[in-house]
Amino acid sequence: MNNSLKIREAAMQDIGIIRQIAEQTWPETYGGIISEEQIRYMLEMMYSNHSLEQQLQSGHRFYLAEAGNQIIGFASVSDEGGGVFKLNKLYVLPSIQKTGAGKALLQQAMKYAKSNGAVQLILQVNKQNNARQFYERQGLKVLEEKVLELEHGFVMDDYIMGIHL
Repeated sequence: MNNSLKIREAAMQDIGIIRQIAEQTWPETYGGIISEEQIRYMLEMMYSNHSLEQQLQSGHRFYLAEAGNQIIGFASVSDEGGGVFKLNKLYVLPSIQKTGAGKALLQQAMKYAKSNGAVQLILQVNKQNNARQFYERQGLKVLEEKVLELEHGFVMDDYIMGIHL
């Protein structure tokens, strides 16, 4: 990515752009993995204005990647206690992927976690999501497999990955 990439902390007024990026990235990221109905359900569950407001109010730290005047991606990280922080979200617009924006967002999340006492950063990634290879290139390792049952018969079939900071 060129030198115009900037990472900044998101605020309440950025909820709309976070939701917009999620709505643009999820169908391409998960379209061949989970049903359209599950994508809609999960977008509403995790990216409704109310849900994003609650996440921000409960201490989730969101970061935005900006190139020029355009927001091109976001990440969120939270303190899970005991020195463990969780990367909850990291999405970059499909047309911008593989340009360094995702790596910059991950590095910012790791920097924030480490500066706040983290000894480990964890995340969940769908077992079929190509992002697993991205995270492995950044030094994260698969720690365990986890299947989470959601409402309406939906399932999240994930790897829990982590890195010591």
